[in-house]
Amino acid sequence: MHQALITNDAVVLGLLAIILGAIFVTHASPHPFWRKFYTVIPAVLLCYFLPSLLNTFGIVDGHGSSMYHVSTRYLLPACLVLLTISIDLKAIIALGPKALIMFLTGTFGIVIGGPIAILLMSMVYPDAVGGAGPDAVWRGMTTVAGSWIGGGANQAAMKEVYEVGDKIFSSMVTVDVIVANIWMACLLMMAGRAKEIDAKVGADSSAIEDLKNKVEAYHAEHARIPSGTDLMKIVAWGFGITGLAHFGADFLGPWFAENYPALKPYSVHSKFFWLVVIATTVGLSLSFTRVRHIEAAGASKVASVMIYILVASIGLHMDITAIAESPQYFVVGMIWMSIHASLMLIVARVIKAPLFFMAVGSQANVGGAASAPVVASAFHPSLAPVGVLLAVLGYALGTYAAWLCGQLMQIVAP
Repeated sequence: MHQALITNDAVVLGLLAIILGAIFVTHASPHPFWRKFYTVIPAVLLCYFLPSLLNTFGIVDGHGSSMYHVSTRYLLPACLVLLTISIDLKAIIALGPKALIMFLTGTFGIVIGGPIAILLMSMVYPDAVGGAGPDAVWRGMTTVAGSWIGGGANQAAMKEVYEVGDKIFSSMVTVDVIVANIWMACLLMMAGRAKEIDAKVGADSSAIEDLKNKVEAYHAEHARIPSGTDLMKIVAWGFGITGLAHFGADFLGPWFAENYPALKPYSVHSKFFWLVVIATTVGLSLSFTRVRHIEAAGASKVASVMIYILVASIGLHMDITAIAESPQYFVVGMIWMSIHASLMLIVARVIKAPLFFMAVGSQANVGGAASAPVVASAFHPSLAPVGVLLAVLGYALGTYAAWLCGQLMQIVAP
């Protein structure tokens, strides 16, 4: 292999920052070209795709760069802390049971969809879901489960927890992004016909109007321009708990390995497993305290910046030629997403849930905080925070549910 053109990680970070900045500036542009462009190409897809070109064409060696390691060890746990701190369980409950039912249905669809997709594919083409060691297909699929239940942070967590090989990970990141965005495009198209679809299934969407008013009132009352002290508090909580999580992980991983060697298949020997679990658990605990008010100063926005840097660093591991090399993985991914989508549509029809709850409940799982607000705002701009609210719940559940999905896929894998 030829040496990459750029090997200095400071330069790599600068390139990723410029790419992300350009995507966000053009995405917010009122120019007709960019508005039309982003209705076809989701911004989050570019956040993966453009950095992948740097790796594909040898400009940057994604696997040799330290960007991914820094992002997963420092930014990932910090953003998990900030996102879970901002969870308002009362507000989620206030959305009504149908919103939570659809969200949890989406999570359940992903958890069972992976193992079912492996079983179905193994009947037709066993080699497509086989393999052993770090590049076993089921291991790669755990990263998709992490992404589709929580988001990029959980995806990176599963890569480390299940020790996924770089080759299969590259293929699965591509599957994740393309398949997820095909489904997102379908949801956006359905959003344009929401009233017609709700009327056809007999769904009562009056609660959505109440929701719009409540969301607008909450943000008008609590949101504020962050001061320097506010931002420093956000940084202190995020990285302070990240340090605590590292401290605990350095002890718990080796302790379980020494005292309970038989539990290795359950990931408890992994320091990274404990890093993510501790960060998520402490963040959830703090959501019941006054600390959660740092959200009014923009804690989740700071976390989103970290997520997009993480997403871009994940993109550096992606090789777009993997699509042509491994089309069978896309078949598995489409089967998996079809199970999730079918379950969502069936349950929504049975309980007569408004399309908004189905679409946002699904995207809060599959797209996370990066794209759930996009789908929510397709119904009404003021509803975007609802997408964030459910997506944050996805971050909280993502680590645990994706780990469970991984265990099930390991059991059924040929």
